[in-house]
Amino acid sequence: MTLDLNPNDMSHVIAADREHVWHHLSQHKQYETIDPRVYVEGKGMRLWDATGREFLDAVSGGVWTVNVGYGRESIANAVRDQLIKLNYYAGAAGTVPGAIFAQKLIEKMPGLSRVYYSNSGSEANEKVYKMVRQIAARHHGGKKWKILYRDRDYHGTTIGTLATSGQDQRAMQYGPYPDGFVRVPHCLEYRKQWDVENYGERAADAIEEVILREGPDTVGAIVLEPVTAGGGVITPPEGYWQRVQEICRKYDILLHIDEVVCGIGRTGTWFGYQQYGIEPDFVTMAKGVASGYAAISCTVTTERVFDMFKDAPQDGMSFFRDISTFGGCTAGPVAAIENMRIIEDEGLLANTVAMGNRVMDNLTTLMDKHAVIGDVRGKGLFCGAELVSDRKTREPMDEKKVQAVVAECLAQNVIIGATNRSLPGFNNTLCLSPALIATADDIDRITNAIDVALTRVFA
Repeated sequence: MTLDLNPNDMSHVIAADREHVWHHLSQHKQYETIDPRVYVEGKGMRLWDATGREFLDAVSGGVWTVNVGYGRESIANAVRDQLIKLNYYAGAAGTVPGAIFAQKLIEKMPGLSRVYYSNSGSEANEKVYKMVRQIAARHHGGKKWKILYRDRDYHGTTIGTLATSGQDQRAMQYGPYPDGFVRVPHCLEYRKQWDVENYGERAADAIEEVILREGPDTVGAIVLEPVTAGGGVITPPEGYWQRVQEICRKYDILLHIDEVVCGIGRTGTWFGYQQYGIEPDFVTMAKGVASGYAAISCTVTTERVFDMFKDAPQDGMSFFRDISTFGGCTAGPVAAIENMRIIEDEGLLANTVAMGNRVMDNLTTLMDKHAVIGDVRGKGLFCGAELVSDRKTREPMDEKKVQAVVAECLAQNVIIGATNRSLPGFNNTLCLSPALIATADDIDRITNAIDVALTRVFA
């Protein structure tokens, strides 16, 4: 098919998309009968598609990314100016924005000191796995090479990170996976695995049981989300994180906190782990670091970890033998610097707390009205509502009906998310992650759309 490549002719743009673009997470057979949605403009929390239809985006670009909203000229201008001056040099050397953003970032992360740049959350997590394996080889005689991960958590789309996927449907058909990655139980109290009073401590003790089963001398690290994202917006029970920290210290296990979703203000603090008094050895981040204006991810470590790569054996392999090509792009850190300035100058952390409380209050009100809402949970502007077919038995709502609620919200021009094709039998949580700039009117419109959608689907 030959097309006139005119970006202003939307019929041609849509045709080109249908013919040549392979969309993420999409079954393309649907595009034989319907047009793919193509977005052409964004401003604040609003999006416009190729037909001119306007939407309120309650998921920050679909995957928890556009934290400061669309259309930020100051970020675009900062990136433009930097690219003209110096667009790239490989990460074996430094650049001005790379150095400045690293310093600004570390100022927000007491106890951590070093930043390794790459270009996606999957890659940032993969770097940690490699670091842990190299530490095992250099400092533990090849032992302590196993990495624990948690049921329902998600850490990326590469083969290595999928080996730590606690979402079985995401990992299907891509194995076999490399050895040494071991699952521990989730901590969702609404889906209790133990009938005890101190559920958070008990859920953490389950991690210790896995460590003892595997052998403490074989376990090098554990990777956890501070608040589980795509696994159902799971906030940790009281006492959980304190006990996890104790266990890691007891067995000399490195604690890796995956902040790819929660980082850069999403929960109301700069990082989700800071809500719980955790002192991690690794923190990884991507998505909101530059709000989607440029590709960037960071693997942040302590000086203790960094020093493990500074000895000089005869084979010359003590340094971290790794590279991320696009970790050398200057657009990412310069966009991140301006992104951070906006959050500070506009008071967006405080707004996230206030608007997050409003979301939770509104969802709790909806829970009183709609029996299909079994649980609401969240932290800051990162909230979820778990749908059930029976509130007493907590039977999960059928995924098709959950997706029907999402579709009904879209019919009202409000974009929300939901767990889907990830957790067998438990793809039943509506997910909200509006930009940190959200207003009370935005929040009310989002939850009102959910109210209407629930009424239409379950009338």
